[in-house]
Amino acid sequence: MKKLLILGSGCGGTMIAAKMRKLLAEKEWDITIIDRDPMHHYQPGWLFVPFGIYTPGDCVKPKAEFIPKGVNFVLDTITNIDPKNKVVTTKEGKYDYDWIVIGTGCRVVPEEVEGMMDDWRGDIHDFYTPDGAAALMPKMHEFTKGKLILNIAETPYKCPVAPLEFLYMADDFFKKRGVRDNIEIELVTPLTGAFTKSVANRILGGLCKEKGINIVPNFVLDSVDTKNKALVDVMGEEINYDLLVSIPPNFGQQVLEDSGIGDAMCFVPTDNHTLKAEEHENMYVIGDATNVPTSKAGSVAHFECDIISENLFAEINGNAPHHMFDGHSNCFIVTSLEKASLIDFNYETEPLPGKFPLPGVGPFDLLGDTRMNYYGKQMFRWVYYNLMLKGHELPFEPNMYMAGKIDVRKNK
Repeated sequence: MKKLLILGSGCGGTMIAAKMRKLLAEKEWDITIIDRDPMHHYQPGWLFVPFGIYTPGDCVKPKAEFIPKGVNFVLDTITNIDPKNKVVTTKEGKYDYDWIVIGTGCRVVPEEVEGMMDDWRGDIHDFYTPDGAAALMPKMHEFTKGKLILNIAETPYKCPVAPLEFLYMADDFFKKRGVRDNIEIELVTPLTGAFTKSVANRILGGLCKEKGINIVPNFVLDSVDTKNKALVDVMGEEINYDLLVSIPPNFGQQVLEDSGIGDAMCFVPTDNHTLKAEEHENMYVIGDATNVPTSKAGSVAHFECDIISENLFAEINGNAPHHMFDGHSNCFIVTSLEKASLIDFNYETEPLPGKFPLPGVGPFDLLGDTRMNYYGKQMFRWVYYNLMLKGHELPFEPNMYMAGKIDVRKNK
């Protein structure tokens, strides 16, 4: 019996298990997932918790509900990965493998920023964790006057549009409570603007300007002075806050660096196109655990899953991994409590206006600001649980296409 081992049963690991169980004969292949957490987190949902739209309970379900039939689920903590001998050690045992897929995700590490932990969950909060989102909710409801800053400590970080979504929703949230005129909202970011791609940056940055959200670009955070409630950059510049919503540094899992397969930020060096680990045989990497230069988001893991399952199956059958990932990512971007935008891009093509997924028809507007896009964002939770995690095909291609997009770059 040959063995496929999958580390992590988040979005990426669960989808890979579903795909590979369909491709590999059960009498010939044993598939095992190892994860330390029994609950599956719908991470896009944490954004809505501080505004009272979702509760923490709306965003978690038992992982056992999504483990495919014929796949072993081991609830344990991984302590070492030995790619040379093809053995994974956990607190409770050891597991050998023929092939392995790393899907261990990433984590926030606020302790990497000097001073941040001095007032963590006081006047400094995050919404990238379930506890953080829940703790921020009463703070948002109590906040009636002062300066709210959302700071991105460094890149990369999960879901690059989530900070903008939070700010857009905060603007609408405070307006509906009648206190927006008393509150300054500011994005302090190491990026050169609201977003990394020029067309999207112009549109999303323009939306910030319309909403009175100030953007402070090129701010490289060095420390937090909690006594004086100030962010301090590497040049000594200070920006004061009353309530700080932080996107702390994001790292991969420590066990990856400890095992010698992760870089200094605990991400696995991964081929941008085949999604194989660059330095280790018989190893693929999916989702947030990779270092590929695209978004750390569920949609990326979904598109990567198609490539990995095809390449892994090809290699198992003695062929070269010839399916190529193009860096495809798409995401609904909430722009208020009632509307949203949508972006679709890859390594080579930035987000552009147009219709999605049907060219000229939609029903969703790329880089538009519509109620239909908002409905798509809210509908995605059902799609995630009922289609994505079960390995079903979604109504769009794994490789991005230009049909339906308007290349406004040509009109500059």
